[in-house]
Amino acid sequence: MISGWRTDSISHKHENKTEHKNLPWVEKYRPSKLVDLISHEEIIDTINKFIRVNQLPHLLFYGPPGTGKTSTILACAKQLYTPAQFTSMVLELNASDDRGIGIVRGQILSFASTRTIFNAGFKLIILDEADAMTNDAQNALRRIIEKYTDNVRFCIICNYLSKIIPALQSRCTRFRFGPLSPTQILPRLDHIIQKEKLTVTEDGKNALMTLSGGDMRKVLNVLQSTALAFGTVNEHNVYTCVGHPLPSDIKEILNWLLNESFLISYCKIQDMKIKKGLALQDILTDLHKLVNQIDFPDATLIKLIIKMAEIEKRVIAGASEEVQLNALVSTFQCTRDIETQ
Repeated sequence: MISGWRTDSISHKHENKTEHKNLPWVEKYRPSKLVDLISHEEIIDTINKFIRVNQLPHLLFYGPPGTGKTSTILACAKQLYTPAQFTSMVLELNASDDRGIGIVRGQILSFASTRTIFNAGFKLIILDEADAMTNDAQNALRRIIEKYTDNVRFCIICNYLSKIIPALQSRCTRFRFGPLSPTQILPRLDHIIQKEKLTVTEDGKNALMTLSGGDMRKVLNVLQSTALAFGTVNEHNVYTCVGHPLPSDIKEILNWLLNESFLISYCKIQDMKIKKGLALQDILTDLHKLVNQIDFPDATLIKLIIKMAEIEKRVIAGASEEVQLNALVSTFQCTRDIETQ
């Protein structure tokens, strides 16, 4: 009996170790305490003060993805409750769950209206991606928040504040989570590189920062994908892994657009797109940054940028990339003709 129990215990530990090893780095390195969070010091200090004086209000976190909204409230919940209390005191609903008016009147209402006998304090309901909730569901939630404030605290998380009805906004304390700066991301990135024993070059780090746009989740996902696919994380491998054009490719495309004939420009760009698997939308996004540095008169530059914006809009709407590439080349040809005249 004893030997059998030991074998089960060892196998269970081995399973846990394997499971932890196979976790995506986004989850593996998710902060479990408020002090471990890498940014938004003012927000974390304010929430810590709320917890210390036992005066936590209803919270509304909003901002771009990957900026620490969910990590902050989960770390807050782990600080408020013991692991044994967590399942009975915290209800988390994500975008994958049905959150129409039925769920608000059913699951959320029943969780909010019941008290736990042995656990003191309030319960916590986390509504992640709340901007996907219908207006009817948000209106039903408004009354529940008022009625059960003595028993429950709500944390509403969204990307777009405008999609949350004003009545809910007024009942919560709002915190905006802005995109993370490279100085905030780099220490955490270096820590993970050291833990995972990765080979990462400086231009590789810069490429991760450029592509992420302040999204920590994207940094870690691209880092993990590149490390698994190529071994060494450098600029070329990072851009190749995500299928994004290299800065040198964009400069070359701009050079063709400004100096080559219509047919040669089109053929060269189309050939690069096919060989490297590039999307026209990514090319347009990066071209915008370089176009602003061209020494054109203001009127000419304005017309060029408006034309490029119209092309990008049509690409996003699903228009043919070949046709829109023709439009892009012709736009630059027209601009060159105007300048020549």
